[in-house]
Amino acid sequence: MQINETIKKIEKFAPLQIAWEKDNTGLQVGNVNNKITNIFLTVDLNMDILNQALKLKCNFIISHHPIIFNPIKKINLAHDEKSLLIEKLIKNDITVYSAHTNLDFTKGGVSFELAKKLGLENIEFLEKSNDNKFKLVTFVPKAFEEKVSESLFAAGAGIIGEYSKCSFRIDGHGTFLGSSNSNPRVGSKEVFEFCDELRLEVIVDSWNLNNVIQTLHEVHPYEKPAYDIYKLENENENAGFGAKGNLPSELSVNQFLKYTAEKLNLKNFRYSIGKSKTIKKVAVCGGSGTELLQKAIKNNSDAFITADIKYHSFQDAENKILFIDAGHFETEVFGLNSIKKVLQKEISDRNIKIIIHKGSTSPIKFFNKKGDIN
Repeated sequence: MQINETIKKIEKFAPLQIAWEKDNTGLQVGNVNNKITNIFLTVDLNMDILNQALKLKCNFIISHHPIIFNPIKKINLAHDEKSLLIEKLIKNDITVYSAHTNLDFTKGGVSFELAKKLGLENIEFLEKSNDNKFKLVTFVPKAFEEKVSESLFAAGAGIIGEYSKCSFRIDGHGTFLGSSNSNPRVGSKEVFEFCDELRLEVIVDSWNLNNVIQTLHEVHPYEKPAYDIYKLENENENAGFGAKGNLPSELSVNQFLKYTAEKLNLKNFRYSIGKSKTIKKVAVCGGSGTELLQKAIKNNSDAFITADIKYHSFQDAENKILFIDAGHFETEVFGLNSIKKVLQKEISDRNIKIIIHKGSTSPIKFFNKKGDIN
């Protein structure tokens, strides 16, 4: 199986188009036409991780964080660690792909996996995206109804949450008069035609719109199919920010703090006290999610777990919601499980091993007064 085939499977699950516009998600280094030997999954990629991947005969590395984020102005093989890493990747014919904020913002991605790790039930987005939906309306002769609709579905139209092949159809009549220069596939030129038609409406994600329109032109029986495109503000069931859910049973604040430490394998973390005496409704956001604090409060969540929380953000949360900084790496690492699930489902060659890096790549260490470093 080629690397580019695998990338298509990943991007069907976590489309690049939902990523933060300033992100550098996608191919980082390498040749996507190479055949896969084994796959290595990691949050970060450094020289130690690369050496591990090489020992395991992995020629395709998927990292969560991009190795190339800011523009590279020079490759300095004498002193620069990033340059030396890229050199070794190229010399060993290793391809690196980053699934970053597209994995953060997709249903079943980073925050959903974090919520599952905490044992939350009825998981859904904390905030759904509402700026990437369109409605396509077209008009099709009745005899071509199924051909056109099935082709649009195959191109990515008609997906609403967990439902696919969603459409709305109304019978009607269409008219047209082709000029002497026309080449009608239905009817005749210079003849006023009256045709039994179907009004077909489908929802389309923004990243599938061009493909769906191209497909419409290819399969529609008319030389010039008529269609309308409407920009929607509907919430997207499959793209958004953070996640929320419920614990199976209520816990006291102290019980929940211990529960969080145990579930996420944390030796310590920062937090500020909220107003609830017990914890049931929990919001999470893998990585830096402080901007979702007010959303979590308005959602009446008892606790919100994320990372990279600033001092004044703790103040904003105090006596309103239990606010936990569980660490950037520690809240994102479970997102690798979602990629592995996709790959296991889509890769037919069972000789290809999918390996998740064990251990932490976090550069953050903790020191206590006893002199211990964690």
